[in-house]
Amino acid sequence: MLPIPYIISSVNTAIILINKPPKKRKKKEKVLIKKIKCFHYSLRLLVRYKSRIVGVKKHKHTRYCVICFSLCSLFLSFAFCFFIVFSTYNFQSPLTMADALLSLATDLLKQLGSIAVQQAQQEINLIVGVDEEIEKLSNSFKIVQAMLNDAEERQWTEAAVKLWLDQLRDVYYMMDDVLDNWNTARIKSEIQKEEERAVTINNPAARKKRKVLFSFFRFLSGYFGQVDNLSLRREIGHKVENLKQTLDNILRDKGTYGFDLGRHSHVEVERPITTSFVDVSDIIGRDNYRDELLSNLLGEGSQESNPRVISLVGMGGIGKSTLAQLAYNHHKIQAHFQQRIWVCVSDPFDQCKVAKAIIESIERQSPNITELQNLLDHICDLIRGKKFFLVLDDVWTEEFKKWEPFKYVLKCGARGSRILVTTRKNSVAEMMESSHMISLGVLSLNDCWLMFSKIAFSNKDLHQHRDLEEIGKQLANKCKGLPLAAKTLGSHMRGKRSKEEWERVLHNNLWKVEDIKNGLLGPLLLSYNELSLSEKQCFLYCVAFEKDHQFDRFELIIHWMAQGYINSKGNMAMEDIAEEYFKKLAMCSFFQDFEKDKNNGRIKSCKMHDIVHDFAQSMKKNVCFTIEGDDEVKIDFKRAQQLSLRVEETVPESVYKAKNLRFLKLDCKFTQIVQPKLFDNLTCLRTLHLKGRYILKLPNEVEKLTHLRLLKLSNVDIKEWPESIGNLCNLQSLDVSDCWKVEKLPQGIGKLINLRHLLLNSKGNANIILESFPKGIGRLTCLKTLDYFSVGKGEEISKLGELEHLNHIQGKLKIVGLSNVVDFGAIKNTLKKKNHLRDLWLFFNTLKEQTEEERRRNMEKDVAILNALEPPPRLESLKIGFYKGTTMYPNWMMSKLTYLKSLHIRYCPNLEQLPPLGKLPLLEELDIRFVQMIRKVGDEFLGIDIEEEELFPNLKSLRFDELEEWEEWSGMGGTIEEEEKDNSANAFVTNNTPKIKIMPRLHSLQIWNCYRLKSLPDYLLRNTPLKKLKIHACPILEQRCERGIGDYGPNFSHIPNIRINFRPVQRDGQLADSIDSEMHDALFEADGQVVEFNIVERDLWIWTVQGS
Repeated sequence: MLPIPYIISSVNTAIILINKPPKKRKKKEKVLIKKIKCFHYSLRLLVRYKSRIVGVKKHKHTRYCVICFSLCSLFLSFAFCFFIVFSTYNFQSPLTMADALLSLATDLLKQLGSIAVQQAQQEINLIVGVDEEIEKLSNSFKIVQAMLNDAEERQWTEAAVKLWLDQLRDVYYMMDDVLDNWNTARIKSEIQKEEERAVTINNPAARKKRKVLFSFFRFLSGYFGQVDNLSLRREIGHKVENLKQTLDNILRDKGTYGFDLGRHSHVEVERPITTSFVDVSDIIGRDNYRDELLSNLLGEGSQESNPRVISLVGMGGIGKSTLAQLAYNHHKIQAHFQQRIWVCVSDPFDQCKVAKAIIESIERQSPNITELQNLLDHICDLIRGKKFFLVLDDVWTEEFKKWEPFKYVLKCGARGSRILVTTRKNSVAEMMESSHMISLGVLSLNDCWLMFSKIAFSNKDLHQHRDLEEIGKQLANKCKGLPLAAKTLGSHMRGKRSKEEWERVLHNNLWKVEDIKNGLLGPLLLSYNELSLSEKQCFLYCVAFEKDHQFDRFELIIHWMAQGYINSKGNMAMEDIAEEYFKKLAMCSFFQDFEKDKNNGRIKSCKMHDIVHDFAQSMKKNVCFTIEGDDEVKIDFKRAQQLSLRVEETVPESVYKAKNLRFLKLDCKFTQIVQPKLFDNLTCLRTLHLKGRYILKLPNEVEKLTHLRLLKLSNVDIKEWPESIGNLCNLQSLDVSDCWKVEKLPQGIGKLINLRHLLLNSKGNANIILESFPKGIGRLTCLKTLDYFSVGKGEEISKLGELEHLNHIQGKLKIVGLSNVVDFGAIKNTLKKKNHLRDLWLFFNTLKEQTEEERRRNMEKDVAILNALEPPPRLESLKIGFYKGTTMYPNWMMSKLTYLKSLHIRYCPNLEQLPPLGKLPLLEELDIRFVQMIRKVGDEFLGIDIEEEELFPNLKSLRFDELEEWEEWSGMGGTIEEEEKDNSANAFVTNNTPKIKIMPRLHSLQIWNCYRLKSLPDYLLRNTPLKKLKIHACPILEQRCERGIGDYGPNFSHIPNIRINFRPVQRDGQLADSIDSEMHDALFEADGQVVEFNIVERDLWIWTVQGS
């Protein structure tokens, strides 16, 4: 008797072979197809009369009977397919073909009254009923989520619950994997059917031929819903059965712990989420420490060492870093020291990393040096003869050998230099030979209460809640004087106003838990338990990153999404839900050191306090690991979910046992090829981050990571991707922004239908050489991030028009190579419906040598393309570069850019007239560079309209650079005398126009390298609100500013900050002899301009870095 699974597998093999394109079939497979086709005709006859034989039409379970009879009656036929496959592939078998058929027929008859029939029925039931079982499993999955949330709140006081919880959590992830397998099969089936439809549409002959061949298999698969892979249905069916048994065994004990299955409706509790953040930066109760620290930093002794080391010592969360920041930013410190340097050291003490951080803090750019000795030499050169103040924050190492090189090199600074060290250990301060040590103690009860109450009541009047003051002081006392604990608990209590709520927290049994963190665990646990299950998962996920890691908000969000922590809510996008989770965690003081976007105030990045990281790590100690080195480690990876691995060349064998791993960061120092074995074993990965400058190739086995949602590659030298990446149908985010050598993307990228974020140039890489995209990019309708798109040439590449349906794209989009567009009509709707796009870069082709006729055609072509590319309505920033038209006045520029705040026009060699931009109502920044043909800027630039009352009403910053032929900048025609009669600043009256205000909010004007410019318009010289005026390499203007000769001196008297060739101008118009501290920045900026000018003809992308 042949096993049923083999027969099912054989049918599956036959289906796969039929689906395979004829050109790709091997010789054996072609023979096999002919055999199956011949056998197919007898098969059709049997199927045609199946319903009459068993009386299906009269049976109430029609669908079940059809499937059962079809499978049973065709059992022998399927076995024939099995032997065809067996013989074709030369499988070893003890049976000849004739004997096999006879034996099979005999066995089939014997089955009719035997147990084997029951087994066959069970297998059939399993395959047929898997859809329903998956639905039940999905419901059980939600119930388990609720139970996990309940159990987590009790595991800290009931030891047995923790053991039970670990078992339940393991099953939870197993259920997630099975459900994801099913969903993946469904997606792949949809993709396959879509590809088949495309083939048959394009090839009618193939459609007719495949119709005859597929008639039976379509009949069979029609009963199996969206997943018709019989082998996979059977495999998943058995997994579901096993999971049900395992879950039943675990839930059998649920009554013992008081868990209620009916709580599944409370998986996600809706809570009001505040969008504002509490100010926790004010220092309370540290005045004495502050004065003592400043005194030691600013005072000088006759016999002091140079540089003098001062240490702040205290436990984690005591406020050492906050006090150091206060000193670092104090105005007396800024005036006293020539150079201030801040370095976060952390653990381990990486000498090269610390040295690079010192250099970067001084030069504002990372050094291109790798050897420690060279780094130290460079530090010595930078600080030689200067009085510096260096903060080494969070030092852990007690090894003098690691500190010794720095001790000697820092002696190059001038006398009076200071080093401030923050550490938890007295031994570190002693090792660094500190001349003065300040040991921070805990806050007093009153100060702790002040800090707690300030946050808990959001700076509102405490007198309105006097009934809570006594309880609040008791709660503050439980923080044991630790500022971080007070902040955390204050955040937890904010918004709670009933006395019952406060008493409930006060008497919570969590306070009975003693912890080595001296009272911090309780407040953190309280805030932690207030989170939903998804928010808890997001918080705990952060331990996958090292301490002091600078979390990028967006990157953290796509990591959370990849792990499946973000559940959809109505029409709300996953990214928006994750954003709310991030705000909630920040509000609860789980994050700190926020860096905010200057434009919109949103948080860009943050850090996590060491104590908070330790707290999260303690909760993930058996599932999250960090390993360095190639040597084998004695770690049980059975339950491991997160692993950060740094190896020289070879991955330790023990890592391959981590079958349930869901996050892997692999840093390969010298490896060129990632081992395929990695992808064979770690198939449950959701997130994979590969890092290694020598990695040249990614194996095709990467397609085995069917669960993968996030693939990130950093510092790798890969030039092209394996085509198998197109089979990662669950992929949500592909981050290759650090892969500068990528030349092409896989042809199958269009199959990544769930891709939401394609990061190619997010960091403004200077050397990106990706010249085109493959066809199919238009199928990625879920795409929300596409920061770079190159318009190439050829039939097999993606055209710009494919972006038309990608209307979810948000943030920034940079389009290059626009001059390659051929069909202007096809791009008309490319951008206009992208309502979430805020920053748009339109770059035409780089400047090359060409004939006069080519130049004329390209000019006309660029004008037509720009006119056709109507931008979306809510665009805020627009950059246009390498445009070769003589005019720039598309019909959409004035009517569609009503939200535009920033406009950059650069490298337009033929532009003879600036567009009329004065009517843009919200424009704040205008930057025009390298427009060599402009000779005059006049009223056309203002866009004068008799109905306008203000032109450039919100413009704050205006810059012109490298307008080599520019001679005249004229005003509106009013005389100076007429202007002086008008009391309104920047207002003009002519015979034909009413009073018009021009640039009434302009604060900054910069004019660089405009060698022929003779004058400035009157509306800029009289009573303007300018705060900063910079003129460089404009010889005629410079003469008009000279003392005693120039006539602009009196007009500049109201401008506080004027610089001519980097030198400040005094109030009387005289150029100062000295160049102050701003000159360094200005020179650096000027150097950047020179670089831009030199390389514009050679390299487009350098400009995008220097000029952005």
